[in-house]
Amino acid sequence: MHILQPKHIKLNLEESQLVLAKLNISPLQLPKIMKKDPALPDDVNVGDIIKIERKTNNRKIVYYRVVIP
Repeated sequence: MHILQPKHIKLNLEESQLVLAKLNISPLQLPKIMKKDPALPDDVNVGDIIKIERKTNNRKIVYYRVVIP
């Protein structure tokens, strides 16, 4: 992982369900990220939800993506 690359974290099933319930959406409504994306952890599977943390002006901004083939 490069120092400028945002942190990509694979959520477990429990965390994924909490995020989807909080946002009141289904996984299909999340933005997509390709499984072959080099920023992803090695242990991801299609359908997993990834949490992306970006730091900007001393703030941490969180994005969520669902892994597609």
